[in-house]
Amino acid sequence: MSTSSNSNSGSQPPAVSAVGLRKSYGDKTVLDGIDLRIPAGSVFALLGPNGAGKTTTVQILSTLIAADGGRAQVAGHDVDDSPDGVRAAIGVTGQFAALDDLLSAEENLLLMADLLRLGKREGRRRATDLLRRFDIADVAANRAATFSGGMRRRLDLAMTLVGDPEVIFLDEPTTGLDPRSRRTMWEIVRSLVADGVTVFLTTQYLEEADQLADRIAVLDGGRIVAEGTADELKAQIPGSHVRLRFTGQDEFERAALAFPHAARDDEELALRIAGDGGLGALRTLIDRLDASGVGAADFSVHTPDLDDVFLALTGNGSGSGSSSSSSTRNEDGTALYVKETLR
Repeated sequence: MSTSSNSNSGSQPPAVSAVGLRKSYGDKTVLDGIDLRIPAGSVFALLGPNGAGKTTTVQILSTLIAADGGRAQVAGHDVDDSPDGVRAAIGVTGQFAALDDLLSAEENLLLMADLLRLGKREGRRRATDLLRRFDIADVAANRAATFSGGMRRRLDLAMTLVGDPEVIFLDEPTTGLDPRSRRTMWEIVRSLVADGVTVFLTTQYLEEADQLADRIAVLDGGRIVAEGTADELKAQIPGSHVRLRFTGQDEFERAALAFPHAARDDEELALRIAGDGGLGALRTLIDRLDASGVGAADFSVHTPDLDDVFLALTGNGSGSGSSSSSSTRNEDGTALYVKETLR
């Protein structure tokens, strides 16, 4: 998770805010009145399955399309009343790298500098700095068409930074990247936030949101169904448990008597005991085992992760996981529990 400091965020105006944003295409409602408040110098992640409205949200906030209702401000500028002010303060990196493959890496950056009217000297200075910062200075003269997927994404993000934006929208920036390239992008995002940039991230990689985001919102059916830190969202999902495994049938049966409400796995000789996984609960569990004279071969603590959050909150889990997994979660009442809890 980002380590940026937001201690003064309560008294400072947000970098991005929205109230009641709505958008429909024909009879399909994509956004059904969402609210956002994102502190400056933080990473905000918007999660949701395909078609949930993540890209539409980015397009509205970056003035690419107009909302049907609601209001939004970015970097202090109203997206409807002052779109030019918004555009001057932001950078946008879409799902696909917006590069001219016939130009070199340096020429792509210089082209962006010209479009922003930075002047020859300033444009070249920015290009040189960004080539070095994104570790592509040694291939600056190479055509973008020759770059790997990870290098293309780095160059694309570098082009977004030519204008020195206050707020950056990253719409699924690591889609299709290998794990090493993805982690390189994460380090770049962290360095941007350390410099005071606000990052609005949409992603389907739940680990990405867990690693980077100060706050996460889950978008489903055009509404934000939950928002909080990664830990806060995980804490709202039932399912924390301790798994005890035994080497013999006799020990397994004695332990089952000591924990009559535990779920049994007779094939693995294991018990699943519900609990929060905290030190107090573990101490009580171990004391109970000792009192019954039973020793476990091993134990492990399992807590919900963002996969569980995503599948529970988005109902059908279409953005992650299999249909069988989401069906199981719905049958055990997890999705209903979470949505009722968050109302």
